[in-house]
Amino acid sequence: MRAVEITKAGGPEVLQLCERPMPEAGHGDVVIKVAYAGVNRPDALQRAGSYAPPPTASDLPGLEASGEIVAVGAGVSQWAIGDLVCALLPGGGYAEFVATPAAHCLPVPEGMGLKEAACLPETYFTVFSNVFQRGGLQAGERFLVHGGSSGIGTTAIQLGKLFGARVFTTAGSDEKCAACVELGAERAINYRNEDFVAVMKEIGGADLILDMVGGDYLPRNVKALSNDGRLVQIAFLQGSKIELNFALMMMKRLTITGSTLRPQSDLAKARIADALRAQVWPLLEAGRLGPVMDSYRSASILKNMRTLHVRMQKHSKNAKYILKKLNLIL
Repeated sequence: MRAVEITKAGGPEVLQLCERPMPEAGHGDVVIKVAYAGVNRPDALQRAGSYAPPPTASDLPGLEASGEIVAVGAGVSQWAIGDLVCALLPGGGYAEFVATPAAHCLPVPEGMGLKEAACLPETYFTVFSNVFQRGGLQAGERFLVHGGSSGIGTTAIQLGKLFGARVFTTAGSDEKCAACVELGAERAINYRNEDFVAVMKEIGGADLILDMVGGDYLPRNVKALSNDGRLVQIAFLQGSKIELNFALMMMKRLTITGSTLRPQSDLAKARIADALRAQVWPLLEAGRLGPVMDSYRSASILKNMRTLHVRMQKHSKNAKYILKKLNLIL
């Protein structure tokens, strides 16, 4: 089968078309014929040599995809050949076919196409597990989302609003702030000319903050939290090392936690998938929320892939992109 591999650590130019063996469906696995693959920031980090795949995962990038199940392994009873699914992947999504645990697949929501469904797994698994399972967001709480115009941010805003929270967010332009408000944020803070700490203090502080920025945001987040508030860290775009006065954390009785999705066990991811299917998929099928994505097409699939990675590096409108299936030259 054809795939796109990382030939060495570097820029988008290191992505090359290649031939790889067809994956097989092991016990508990399915093989998906990829219709669309999501292109996310972790793919760019892996390409740059900053995010190595787990030892048992494919070295091919691509952490989510949608398509048709073409093979079912032993022990799989919930899926059949021909089912249309979207799936969280251990890697390997930049290919014509990919194998993944059956428990990490979800049905394409009714009324949604394969293209849109490919955008769901990575962000929805990440947001739901960190905001609701780890962060414990409750209806009525003040929820601050950093990076509101990113793929994670747009998903967190929509889910927070639908589950009854008061959602606040930060973004880097008035245009992005307006888009965040349209998605459901009560207040969008342009971090270039406003201080999110002051804004949140005026309303009593944030009960929960979801942060992917890191760096000097960490001590500012501590100041912006209310008493008994929680900070969930999911990335460190501005660095993971910072000086922090923990006395304020103690006095305010704060909880600081965080996680990454890919290294978690198959069982942990399966539990997230079950929760999403029960609590979020009905909202998707009702049209009450959906992915916000940037789609780009070109004459060459390799050029397409490289272009998407370039756009991520330049911090485009959001960090969610779609790659058309490899066997179609557009």
